[in-house]
Amino acid sequence: MKIYVDAHALHDGDGTKKAPYKQINTAAQVAQPGDKVLVFPGTYREYVNPKHGGTDDERITYRSVEPLKAIITGAEAVKNWQQYQGNVWVARISNGLFGSYNPYTEFVMGDWYFGPVNKHTGAVYMNDRQFYETTSLEDCLEAKVYGRSWERQNSVYKWYTEQDAARNETVIYANFQGKNPNQEDVEINVRREVFMPQATGINNITVSGFNVNKAATTWAPPASYQDGMIGPHWSKGWIIEDCDISHSRCAGISLGKYEDPVNNQYFTYKHVKSPTQMERDAVCRGQYHGWLKENIGHHIIRRNNIHHCEQDGIVGRQGGVFSIIEDNHIHDINNMQELAGAEIAGIKMHAAIDVIIRRNHINDCTMGIWTDWEAQGTRITQNLLDHNYAPTGTAPRIVGAMQSQDIFVEVGHGPTLIDNNLLLSKASLRLATQGVACVHNLMLGSITSIGANTDFFVDGKNQPRFTPYHIQHRTEVAGFMTILHGDDRFYNNIFVQKWPVEKPDEETLVDREHEDTEQVGTNGFDEYPTYDEWYAQFKHVNGTFAKETDMNDLMSAHYGHLPVWAAGNVYFNGAKAWKKETDNLVNTQDEATVELVEDGDKVSVKTNLYDLLGDYYEGIITTDTLGEAFEPEQRYEQPNGDGIIFNEDYFGNHRGVSAVPGPFVSGKAAQETLWQA
Repeated sequence: MKIYVDAHALHDGDGTKKAPYKQINTAAQVAQPGDKVLVFPGTYREYVNPKHGGTDDERITYRSVEPLKAIITGAEAVKNWQQYQGNVWVARISNGLFGSYNPYTEFVMGDWYFGPVNKHTGAVYMNDRQFYETTSLEDCLEAKVYGRSWERQNSVYKWYTEQDAARNETVIYANFQGKNPNQEDVEINVRREVFMPQATGINNITVSGFNVNKAATTWAPPASYQDGMIGPHWSKGWIIEDCDISHSRCAGISLGKYEDPVNNQYFTYKHVKSPTQMERDAVCRGQYHGWLKENIGHHIIRRNNIHHCEQDGIVGRQGGVFSIIEDNHIHDINNMQELAGAEIAGIKMHAAIDVIIRRNHINDCTMGIWTDWEAQGTRITQNLLDHNYAPTGTAPRIVGAMQSQDIFVEVGHGPTLIDNNLLLSKASLRLATQGVACVHNLMLGSITSIGANTDFFVDGKNQPRFTPYHIQHRTEVAGFMTILHGDDRFYNNIFVQKWPVEKPDEETLVDREHEDTEQVGTNGFDEYPTYDEWYAQFKHVNGTFAKETDMNDLMSAHYGHLPVWAAGNVYFNGAKAWKKETDNLVNTQDEATVELVEDGDKVSVKTNLYDLLGDYYEGIITTDTLGEAFEPEQRYEQPNGDGIIFNEDYFGNHRGVSAVPGPFVSGKAAQETLWQA
């Protein structure tokens, strides 16, 4: 059945084409499996809370009749501004508008939030520009440039709020920099979410072609309920496609965790267990609450434009397993730099089990992709990541902010596969983890956190961070182990030292980004063993029964670094190779150039790499080449268990019987448009 919705209808109807509903949520209460909810152009200021889900055979589909012309927003327009002083105007909002959730009394806070607790979940917008919140009316009047912002020219647009308890009103002051707000499109976000079921288990829903914006979302930590402007809320089989998703106070799309009262924001309010322990508890408790392959995940997030959210473009813990995230443009995430914590990125996924992240363009984000804990069977392939670092001249980041890089894999046991990507930021990879294979990538930035940032040092003692690994291609926990580091593979990559290696002076040492190495290449693994060196430690018991004494004799081997493999890589401009790599090309004579070219909505790369490579070819890499990740003993393979032959490049072009290193099959292919919005 087709159900029609039209905000411009004369009156609320019965959902037929002749008498459509005026609100999408009205249709969401009656839609049944197989129904299509068709939404005509208009602005829908409402919260959509689907009551029913579809089935595997009959989905429920919500579709904008004209792509992006149906706007679902958590905001309300404000037209009652009164001039207060200079550029600052004031509006008074009855608190009855907000119901049980007032974004102007709720602060962004929670587990793993490290920023100051003085930013509300509410916000002010003019013509789709979000204003910067101040903590005093004086600062709102003064309207200084915020030096930490990645968009400093916009940071003079300020707002401030206070409560008038006597009148039960929210009072909002805003600095409009000379504009009359009553003549502009000025909104405040009111609703916490825009399109997300309150109940869990609302499966098999498609949301297609909407503009979704301006929700007063809350901080989304991994062991708690993960809020988002739109998302499935612990369900299965959603498709979110061809949408424009923007201006969430925290997360845009949530593929995340349900609310478990036992550990919801446990550290923030109870303190007595470490937040890392709550992560382990959340993993185990999730299995009692239905976290199984048959029940959760399998979502598709595709062809969306996700931007100007201040925590994440996409966030998820456990609820995003077995999903595909493809062909999205994710950009300008956390650019205001008002919020800080360990959950900020273009894509931030815990437990990305058998998740495929492919063909996305991720740029101008505090961090590109962050797979944290349990990146097992994760594949990050054919993505373009660039400018994921602070613009020149930006002040040192806020206390509690994370470092910037294209891809961060943290405390997982693998297998995590990173192939055929262009990683063009100052730091390409952060590998505080093990069990990663990098194949046919182009990296202009460094590899950081090698052998570091996984354990905690408390009172002079090392406290290992034990994290889980899982039954292959399942969610059930197979074991827990600390991170030994290593177990990494690098094949057929190109490394270019794009930025010089500079020794930071005392002034720049306060910027956490300068704690990272700027040296490009695999040389950070110089002290790691080859496989033969590592395995030699066990040979004295090979083929015999292990004795009790072997437990002590092998302890250093059992807790030492795991081996590293590298071959077929190319190094330019002073990029350095792992000292034990023998099959590679190190060019110290020629200068390699790689420049990103933006022409309107098209992005391409201009490079001389393929002139310099000449006739350097390597063999085709396969799943068999890569072997198994150590702890889960799982191959680098497809989610269905099939092997992978790396004979397709960034564009999907066929490589043949031999391969040029890097993400392109040839120099000609490298000249093609990488991304078109």
